[in-house]
Parts: sequence; structure tokens; C-alpha cells
Amino acid sequence: MTKPLIGVNADFKPAQGDSPAFSYVAAGYYDSILGVGGVPVMIPPYQTEEDIDAALERLDGVLFVGGADLDPRRDGWMLHPTVRCQDPRRESFDRCLARKVAERRMPVFGIGAGMQLLNVTQGGNLFLHIPEDLPTALPHLDPLDPAHRHTLELASGSLMDRVYGDGELRVNSMHHMAVDEVAPGFAVTARCPDGVVEAIESTMPDWFAFGTQFHPETDTASALDVRIFEEFLVGVNEFHGAMQLVA
Repeated sequence: MTKPLIGVNADFKPAQGDSPAFSYVAAGYYDSILGVGGVPVMIPPYQTEEDIDAALERLDGVLFVGGADLDPRRDGWMLHPTVRCQDPRRESFDRCLARKVAERRMPVFGIGAGMQLLNVTQGGNLFLHIPEDLPTALPHLDPLDPAHRHTLELASGSLMDRVYGDGELRVNSMHHMAVDEVAPGFAVTARCPDGVVEAIESTMPDWFAFGTQFHPETDTASALDVRIFEEFLVGVNEFHGAMQLVA
């Protein structure tokens, strides 16, 4: 079987002084895809929809990476003082890319801010700062401990249940924003014991799409977390196998 091509959206840093603008992707994302048999393809923040369409025509699935915060003003909310927004060029591109991926029903996996992007572009919304919006929640961000972890409560029969159902269940946690209202067509399939949403999955039969708030690609991830990427590639291959049968 031909290895699937997985698009990975790139972060963007504008020019500053003598430093040119550049795009970059943390190695954990593309190494995780390579490790399960996919071929990662970095997608820089194109500035036309035509270029986005041309890229998606050649890809088999898309991974939305994490990063800085989404700008809540784009969704009709006020800017909270703790929000550190992504560069506008990246966010504009990511939102357009997410909508086009949804229209095409392409397999997609969102991580961290990538899951939040999936949720808001499909009609959900976010808590802007967990300590204020959910004051009884556990700590989800420890600046002094990048390996900070917590347990999960899983929805039976979900992708998350297939990955973690029989394993030791502790995932990393490094976020201050979180999913509030889940987008139509999606369901919560993992929560922290305090109720904070940690994974969502599409309930639509024609779209393989899911996201995790935690980061299975980082050095602080466990060996079990790799199974999430394996499940993603299985879904990508099943989708394209079904498309070939229809064709």
C-alpha cells in the first residue's frame, strides 16, 4: 500500500529586525507520522484559497498542530488578558484550511490548539482561561513542570477507549484554554476527572475527525500515546480504501 501523505500545518513567525519571517513545525509531529507509516508534508500558511485547494487535492489526511492561542475576537468574544494569540497569518490560514478539510470530509486529527481550531470552525466555542471559567478544575498548566500529567475518563467504544482502555491512563497537560460547547456533529470522548474536555470525535458517519487537548507527539508523551497516531493512519487508509471502491 502506498504510504499516505499527511499535511501538517506550519506555525509562522513574522520578520523581526534582521530576522526574516519563517515557518516551522515541531519535530514531534512529523516524527510521529513517520513512525506509524505516513509521509508528513508541511503546509506553510498559503495566502490564497486556490493554493490551499491545490495542496488538499494531493493529500490523504491533515494533522492540525498545537501552538499559541486562537484569537477569541474572531468568534465574537472579548480578548482575555491571558490569551497569547497566534500570528494572524497563521490563524487566518488555519481557519480556512479547517473549513476546506471539513467540506471535503478529509480525515483530520487536531492536537492542542489544533483540536480547539477544529471545534470552533465547526460551531463550538472555548473557555478562555480555565482557572477563571472553571475555578474548581485541576491545574492544566504548570510552567515549572512541562511533564505535568493527569488521568482521563473515557467514553466507551471511542477511539480514545481503543487506545487507552487497557493501559495506564495519564496524559500530559499544558493548556489554559479548553473546549466549552462542543461543535455539532462531535462528541466528547475523554475528559479530565474535573470535567475539562480532553478529546472530541466526529459522530458523522462520513467524516473521520478527532482531536486531543493533550499532546501525544511530545517527549513527555508515553509509549501508549503512539497508538493515537496509529489509529489516525488506520482511519486515513480506511477512508481512501472506501473512496477507491466507490470510484
